[in-house]
Amino acid sequence: MLTLDHQCIILEMQSTGKDEALKELAAAIHASCSDVDPAMLLNVLQEREQVGSTGVGNGVAIPHAKVPGLDRLVLCFGRSSSGISFEAIDNRPVHLFVQILSPTGRADEYLRSLARISRLLKQEANRRLLMQATDKQQVIDLFNAAAQK
Repeated sequence: MLTLDHQCIILEMQSTGKDEALKELAAAIHASCSDVDPAMLLNVLQEREQVGSTGVGNGVAIPHAKVPGLDRLVLCFGRSSSGISFEAIDNRPVHLFVQILSPTGRADEYLRSLARISRLLKQEANRRLLMQATDKQQVIDLFNAAAQK
């Protein structure tokens, strides 16, 4: 299920670089899941980025990782109007971030969620709606619609 909490939505990220963006997203996750250590979370995300950038192109990045101690799948959405250099595969700045964190041992749910998010963000109309959203509920509604598919 693609559940997105209000606390895990950043309508205007302040970050200008990749590590800052990962840290900002990790802090938003920590606000929703206070039992998850933000430093450990940042470390797990940075390790995943060393494998290969999760900047998938078209102004989108989907940082994702399996996190020890997490009890449920957690999503975080971030948006940057100006764009963030994220070493994306098309070398363009990233404007839309969806971070997916999964408990270890839940590979099926993790992969299904990653596929749904990818399909959601592949559609130009959805990317445009996310860029134009003026409040967090509009973002949640779009994710909820994607979860129904």
